[in-house]
Amino acid sequence: MAAAVLSVDSITLRFFYSFSGRSSISVLLVPVQSFKRRLRIREKNGRFWLVRMSGLGVASAPGKVLMTGGYLVLERPNAGIVLSTNARFYAILKPLYDQLESDNEWIDLKVNSPQMSRETTYKMSLKDFTLECSSESRNPFVEYAVQYSIAAAYATLDKNKRNELQKLLLQGMEITILGCNDFYSYRNQIEARGLPLTPESLASLPPFTSITFNAGESNVKNCKPEVAKTGLGSSAAMTTAVVAALLNYLGVVDLSHCSLDQKSEHLDFVHMIAQTAHCIAQGKVGSGFDVSSAVYGSHRYVRFSPNVISSAQETVSTKPLDEVIGEVLKGKWDHERTKFSLPPLMNLLLGEPGSGGSSTPSMVGAVKKWQKSDLQKSQETWNKLSEANSALEAQFNLLSKLAADQWDSYKAVINSCSMCKSEKWIGKFSEASHVEIVKALLGARDIMLRIRCHMRQMGEAAGIPIEPESQTQLLDVTMDTEGVLLAGVPGAGGFDAVFAVALSDSSTNLTKVWSLHNVLALLVREDPRGVSLESDDPRAK
Repeated sequence: MAAAVLSVDSITLRFFYSFSGRSSISVLLVPVQSFKRRLRIREKNGRFWLVRMSGLGVASAPGKVLMTGGYLVLERPNAGIVLSTNARFYAILKPLYDQLESDNEWIDLKVNSPQMSRETTYKMSLKDFTLECSSESRNPFVEYAVQYSIAAAYATLDKNKRNELQKLLLQGMEITILGCNDFYSYRNQIEARGLPLTPESLASLPPFTSITFNAGESNVKNCKPEVAKTGLGSSAAMTTAVVAALLNYLGVVDLSHCSLDQKSEHLDFVHMIAQTAHCIAQGKVGSGFDVSSAVYGSHRYVRFSPNVISSAQETVSTKPLDEVIGEVLKGKWDHERTKFSLPPLMNLLLGEPGSGGSSTPSMVGAVKKWQKSDLQKSQETWNKLSEANSALEAQFNLLSKLAADQWDSYKAVINSCSMCKSEKWIGKFSEASHVEIVKALLGARDIMLRIRCHMRQMGEAAGIPIEPESQTQLLDVTMDTEGVLLAGVPGAGGFDAVFAVALSDSSTNLTKVWSLHNVLALLVREDPRGVSLESDDPRAK
């Protein structure tokens, strides 16, 4: 079977088709609305079929791992290294009705979350973009993503395009949100099935399995959120996917067919709206590294100045929303983004210890309170952490350069070190080029140990479990495993999944060790790809 994707403006469709070495021109008559739709033509058993693309709009955005910069990344000019992953959130968008609704002021909106068994319906005003909802199961991240994306469309499109936008919106919208299993804890399901805690058991679960909820109420002491998560930034990935799907569907950006320069400009647009929606939904202006990673993929990140969004928080109740969003889009976004990825032959792994996750906002609040109460001590710890974070970044860059300049030596060292514990690495080599690479590896390990030490000190001083004792024991065992370069608690720390960087093919060693210690190795790996459009509903794969 072959297929082509075309844009249709009128009811007559002509296309050039080549199949099995034979070419022909076919003409199809199809009914279309006054606005442009994307259609798919399929050939099957010698006949042509015209099919509207699934959902009309499907976008996905990745989860993240903040390897360095926890807490420090909240303040400029401190940097953080954030890695995007292959765990992705999807937003599937389609019109609710085939015909335009007669009411020109209110549109219908439905938001589905199959993994939580939730369906929420809204009425949205096209005059001031307010949402009316009678349901208790509301998702503020999706709500603000919808409001701000539609307001952005009205703020940027000209009068002619606004007329088409109005017709499109009057069909209503249905948004389905889906998160890959790795965003959530599924230990209970695996154990209920009598399966071992291995990646293979996790892979045996159906995609987008129903979500596990934490028992009891959330509080600062146990730092657990309502849903048992692994700490990959589900709200940021979800918000970004919804914003990207909407902006692309409404014709504000084009994330599919444009040049690199144009795509960068469109990604910047998605970033500004997603950051704003995510911050307003949280009720505070965070560092934004999670949204930045969801949009752009892996990189070195320095946050934007908070006032670019906080000014919108102050005026949103007194000005029309499309004017507020217009000002946000014109604001000075001074975040910094530098390309970064792990050196060659190094693999990111995550292990979920089964503690139910941690609530980042409550932990950040505790650290800020400690900073105010002990300025001198907190600044000393802050400076040491910043120096260590910069040193680890420099060490990774050195290893990437050594790989580029001395590939054969680099490959030989990595492969050899992947088969034994770090204490034996230095004694395996005598050639100067090999020794230089081993010293760089050991240097990275030592710096990571320093980072962990400073993070523990910060947690103890602030009275929160940044690297609690159970995680310390797990990380020590992890770093003592054959082929493991380093390990740590990502981001704000706590009881979320731990991360490790393993050399070459040593990942299997670590997953076995983790399983013996009741830790579930996730299927997550680094994937530098940021937000993107998808051709189909991921459930159809």
